[in-house]
Amino acid sequence: MCGIVGYVGSRQATPILIAGLRKLEYRGYDSAGVSVWNDGTSRVVRCRGKLQGLEDKLVKEPAPGMIGIGHTRWATHGRPSDENAHPHKAGSVSVIHNGIIENHMALRQELAAAGAKFSSETDTELFAHLIDRQMQAGAPDLTTAVRKALAKVTGAYAFVVMSDKEPGTLVAAKNSSPMVVGLGDGENFIASDVTAILAETRKMIFVDEGDLITVTKSSVTITDFDGKPRHREPKTITWSAVQAEKGGFKHYMLKEIHEQPRSVADTLVGRIDLENDTALLDGVDLDVSKIKRIIFIACGTSFHASLVGEHLVEALARIPVEVDLASEFRYRDPIVGPGDLVVAVSQSGETADTMSAVREAKGKGAMVLAISNVVESSIPRLADYAFYTHAGPEIGVASTKAFTTQLIAMALLAINLGRKNGKLSRERARVLLAALTALPQKMTDIVEQGAQLQVLARRYGAAKGFLFLGRGSQHPIALEGALKLKEISYIHAEGYAAGEMKHGPIALIDENLPVVVLVPRGPHYDKAASNLAEVRARQGKVLAIATRGDTEIGNIADDVIMVPDTALELQPVLTVLPLQLLAYYVADFKGNDVDQPRNLAKSVTVE
Repeated sequence: MCGIVGYVGSRQATPILIAGLRKLEYRGYDSAGVSVWNDGTSRVVRCRGKLQGLEDKLVKEPAPGMIGIGHTRWATHGRPSDENAHPHKAGSVSVIHNGIIENHMALRQELAAAGAKFSSETDTELFAHLIDRQMQAGAPDLTTAVRKALAKVTGAYAFVVMSDKEPGTLVAAKNSSPMVVGLGDGENFIASDVTAILAETRKMIFVDEGDLITVTKSSVTITDFDGKPRHREPKTITWSAVQAEKGGFKHYMLKEIHEQPRSVADTLVGRIDLENDTALLDGVDLDVSKIKRIIFIACGTSFHASLVGEHLVEALARIPVEVDLASEFRYRDPIVGPGDLVVAVSQSGETADTMSAVREAKGKGAMVLAISNVVESSIPRLADYAFYTHAGPEIGVASTKAFTTQLIAMALLAINLGRKNGKLSRERARVLLAALTALPQKMTDIVEQGAQLQVLARRYGAAKGFLFLGRGSQHPIALEGALKLKEISYIHAEGYAAGEMKHGPIALIDENLPVVVLVPRGPHYDKAASNLAEVRARQGKVLAIATRGDTEIGNIADDVIMVPDTALELQPVLTVLPLQLLAYYVADFKGNDVDQPRNLAKSVTVE
């Protein structure tokens, strides 16, 4: 999502900052800006929109100087605007920031009571004020001021700070948001991603959690937040520019699978209200008393996400839900109108079938909420309300991180509606919100099991067909697992509700058919395990996706992939990850073009 670039050296900073931000454009953003120090003060230039707009503005308002910071922002706190764009400046201090300050409300009140004046709606500006107060109170240097300000902040963040009172110094801090320092000859760089500065240097220091970094043109000093020295060994990057954009991964799809923990964390930023135990929908204020029914409309992977959404909304908000294929919706003269909330789900926001379905629904008087990953795309503009996932651009045609962030968006929607209509208790909501915040780390645990999935891909990759089985909210995950395998490996695969196996698919089972059974711990465990046993009784090869700590499943499955435990409603976010990896490694094993599978397009803009 948001991008960070910093430079200190003997060259003009602005061209370097803009070039670095260009390299980060693929991640998505809605505004951009720079702050460059020169002749005693820093000049901030920023604007809403794309980098070209910032460049045009810099022609009229030049920002010369040899130290500066630049940023591309995806809106979290505050709408996209010039005022909310980064960098933010308070007194002598300029700040850029990725992430969120969780205690921003309390800090804003404290600073306002002390006389602070704010020029934006952002949480980032608060950090600039905190540092400026420390500088005014006599902090001996910028590093000390930042350290003291950090003690008042909770959240996930990467900060880069510059002060007019200490020219030639950048100070950065990292907590759960990526950051790298690039080392040059008489110059140094800071960025949120290697790609931003790879054209300038290949010698990098990868910043770790809790690092506080002081950078001048001739030195890099790292301590922890308490001031204790830390050492980070520089590494030499050997990737090409294209490989760097892939983060060193072989394919974009594999990179995007590994990006999912961060994408989910980004989608949660600013949307969990711990004070009221509810979820926030970015200003989407739905009148739940007017909603009699919810209809999800979507295609492909988004349709499978919508099927999970059906389980979530009905379980947590107790509102009746239907799920329709957008490509079929308008051809059956659907009964829809006032009292219906139609939720249109599309990664690109440009899916032609879904757009036509939205027009049909609006024409019949229904309210429409769009869930999309692309700001200002066609479907959100057409809808009454828009709620954006923060997956970042997805280059691989087979969707991965767009799917999991859609699941998060639907969980947030279900919690919001359930709290509004009183069907979801405060206590249960609190448990679910805590489980949501814990998901990124649990997802990381799964995507790091790649070696096991590679072995299984070679074991099963020569099969002519696959069967995927799941019950309850795992049924849509079975469908999604089968779709991923079909899309990129070209192996025929079917996803089925496990209870339906006896009603036909059981005829396919023999020793040559791998069967993937989703059997996490929960109310459907015993029945799903029974289906698994039925497959084994017919010599089928069983790969089980089970909950970590399950000591029984290994006795009735040929192979088992374990996932961490989580709230029942959120299990699909975890169980889908091994299926994505399995599909990827099977396709790679077969030598297929994983990122651009035959006959498929990323955004289906024709009906």
